[in-house]
Amino acid sequence: MQTTGMLHSRLPAALAAQGETAARQRAAPAARLSLQQQLAAQARCRFSASSSSSPFLAGGARLQAAVEAAASGRGSRAGPARLPTRMCGIIGVFKHEGDANVEIYEGLLMLQHRGQDSAGMVTTDWRKFYEYKNNGLVKDVFSKQSQLDALSGSVGIGHVRYPTAGTASAQEAQPFFVNSPLGIYLIHNGNLTNTDQLRQLLNSSTSFFNRHLRTDSDSEVLLNVLADEIHRAHQRCLMESECDPNRKKMDMVFEAGEATMGLLKGAYSCICLIKGVGLVAFRDPHGIRPLVLGKRQGRRGEEWCVASEDCAFGPIGFERVRDVTPGEMVIITEDGRLVTRQVAPQEKLTPCIFEYIYLARPDSVLNDIPVYNFQLGLGTRLAQRIQERGWDVDIVCPVPDGSRPAAIQISAELGLPYREGLVKNRYVGRTFIMPDQKLREMSVRRKLNAMSVVFSGKSVLLIDDSIVRGTTMNQIVDMVRRAGAAKVYLASASPPVRYPNVYGVDMPTRSEFVAHGLTEDEICKVLGADGLIYQSVEDLVACGRDLNPDIQDFDDSCFTGKYVTGDINEAYLRNLEEQGRGKRRPRPGRKATLVPPAVPATAEAGAGRTPAATA
Repeated sequence: MQTTGMLHSRLPAALAAQGETAARQRAAPAARLSLQQQLAAQARCRFSASSSSSPFLAGGARLQAAVEAAASGRGSRAGPARLPTRMCGIIGVFKHEGDANVEIYEGLLMLQHRGQDSAGMVTTDWRKFYEYKNNGLVKDVFSKQSQLDALSGSVGIGHVRYPTAGTASAQEAQPFFVNSPLGIYLIHNGNLTNTDQLRQLLNSSTSFFNRHLRTDSDSEVLLNVLADEIHRAHQRCLMESECDPNRKKMDMVFEAGEATMGLLKGAYSCICLIKGVGLVAFRDPHGIRPLVLGKRQGRRGEEWCVASEDCAFGPIGFERVRDVTPGEMVIITEDGRLVTRQVAPQEKLTPCIFEYIYLARPDSVLNDIPVYNFQLGLGTRLAQRIQERGWDVDIVCPVPDGSRPAAIQISAELGLPYREGLVKNRYVGRTFIMPDQKLREMSVRRKLNAMSVVFSGKSVLLIDDSIVRGTTMNQIVDMVRRAGAAKVYLASASPPVRYPNVYGVDMPTRSEFVAHGLTEDEICKVLGADGLIYQSVEDLVACGRDLNPDIQDFDDSCFTGKYVTGDINEAYLRNLEEQGRGKRRPRPGRKATLVPPAVPATAEAGAGRTPAATA
């Protein structure tokens, strides 16, 4: 009764207010505005703000304003520096009919080498999105047929993640999602180098919505920056009397892509699903991480695939078309049209050269460079350097699997027998991408076994594609000696790794590299070998130039310390070392092995060596 009385007491005032409103409308019919006009007026009011905290400043100015605000205490304070995202594999598939889940699943299996930590997939029929992701290998995450069956829709994207330094939580598995604007799912390969500044932007008054981020992933930051820019493009459209945002969604996404690339620094290859627009892919202006476009002819027209590597195309019937150009955005509309636009000025193409050495599969072609031919070229050039050493070698043996092409070529160039003396257990994952160093070290002896029938009494030349931390190679040398080798020489198809790769490879600290602060002779002693030779940086780059003369420079920062984005300094690297998971890791070569150290066959064979097992 009390509520009814209160309601009755309000009615006269409400009716009087309605009467006044009606009278005003009758007196001034021209003053009535459509919803579109009201929104446009609001947008103009917001855009006219002139203060430095206006959320409509140009991208770079907003970013600078956010950083300055955080520094002065006016904005949201950033949390501690985030560690880099690791190597990932991404794929997107567009079909005209039928579910895309099987093609995405098969493509992810072909990209499994790029990440073993988690896998995720989202599909759509453009009415709803269907998502599933979890930690584990692709075959384990999608182990039940019911999981795949639930992912219906003829368009979708999939992701495999390299183990992250920050967390093993499935929450950080991709894809990531924002429901506004439009509804966007995103997957990302690479690493942003200005993540903290972007977080300040998103959490400050310079952001459109002061966005809350659920994870420490830079991929989620990237997604929200893109979403923020689509919102701004929408507001700019409302300011124009002839602009209908419902008809300009694609233009708004291109416009947002241009603004987003103006804000981001680092390496990124991305694929998105955007409701009302289509499947969207874009690549950073330097082209550091790969992204390849493929197509096939379907019953109702051309069907499309975008992936980190074109090795994913073959099993699902797609053929390579071309690489996505650095700074380009590709949109495959909901009806299957391919629309492309160069949304950022293309910098000089500088792809990561470590892709060709270790990360990519040999059956891939990246930036018009066949990975297998590149690795053969490494062998040719390294053989010339080995000849100059004058080592007395009996056999050439690869450290499986990545070094086989180089080892085969070295064997042919030197006229020496090629032997497979290290047998690999294929049911053990790659040690380099294991998240914990102890797991890496314990895994080596489960992963490889040295055959005495091959090594006994022989002077062995071991070929590896790269020597990063040295702990694996130290144990391999020890195993080969135990199998009876008289001498063990090492040749690395890549130069010594001395600097972290900040663009998405698991190299967060300098101190964990076996080459850090050491000469070649000192590294040889740490590894316990009788001789060691590295590829030169000049020969490494020349291999790429020979295969694609249009590329004159590569990102070789892990060898030279020269970072192509120009924003990496000593403070940034020092912060990685303080935050990185390598900060408590023992010095490479200084570890306890699972068995006692081998006794050198001769004093000469053991001369100058550091034992494989030390306190």
